[in-house]
Amino acid sequence: MTAQATTAPRTVTVRPVTFPRTLRSEWIKFWSLRSTYWAIAATVVAMVLMSLLMAVGMSQSAESGFDAGLDSTMVIGLSYSMAQLVIAVLGVLMISGEYSTGMIRSTLTAVPRRIPALAAKAIVITVVAFVVGVVGVALSYVLTMPMLSDVGGAADLGDADTLRMFWGTGLYLAAVGLFGLAVGALVRHSAGAIATAVGFLLLLPIVFQLAMGALEWLREAYPYLPTVAGERIVALDSPGMEMATAGMPPLLDHWAGLGVFAIYIAVALLAAAVLLRRRDA
Repeated sequence: MTAQATTAPRTVTVRPVTFPRTLRSEWIKFWSLRSTYWAIAATVVAMVLMSLLMAVGMSQSAESGFDAGLDSTMVIGLSYSMAQLVIAVLGVLMISGEYSTGMIRSTLTAVPRRIPALAAKAIVITVVAFVVGVVGVALSYVLTMPMLSDVGGAADLGDADTLRMFWGTGLYLAAVGLFGLAVGALVRHSAGAIATAVGFLLLLPIVFQLAMGALEWLREAYPYLPTVAGERIVALDSPGMEMATAGMPPLLDHWAGLGVFAIYIAVALLAAAVLLRRRDA
């Protein structure tokens, strides 16, 4: 006679899907990718190198007696220009990479309402891009101080414009990261989404500049382009920048420009949220 062993049923605890847990999951996924660390490192390096190049140019101009219209605020104020490319790509890949690998199915299965997953990704890229932007400007400031000691010194940290450069760079890169995320969610293919994001951010203003001489409406619309408006938060009110923008249409105020860029981002994220609910993974 054989005795049949019986085992007690195992109890499985099912926890509800809450937004804090969704946010924690997206945070872990973001930092589990090696590409994240490379992208952040590339962003900081690009910001520092741009500032160092500006500082070298300012020092050489001062030694030769030529006034190139550069100042210490401009040295750190333009550090974002190359970094925005990396942040935009990072925002795109944050969601398009999941579509490429098929992981998006697991994400949407775990978060069936879908919108909280997109919102969590948006919060993660916003926080990371903002912190990276501020840290990059701070490093640029510290590393260029010795080079600027003989040409008027580094920018005054007590000046309102200098403080706007610090915090504005973080805000602008956070906005660029959100824009990249929205484009990635809309296009869903990494290559196409990156091309679209870079086209809107960098190529579209160049096209408008080349064509605005023949079409007046392009000249009037130019200040309202996404990055033309968004970059106003880190714009420099200096003679050097006035010479660089000579002949261009009047641009928006600093915070008004960031507000216009925010509207673009809000519309893109809203469209991404609607399509995320309607389309299959």
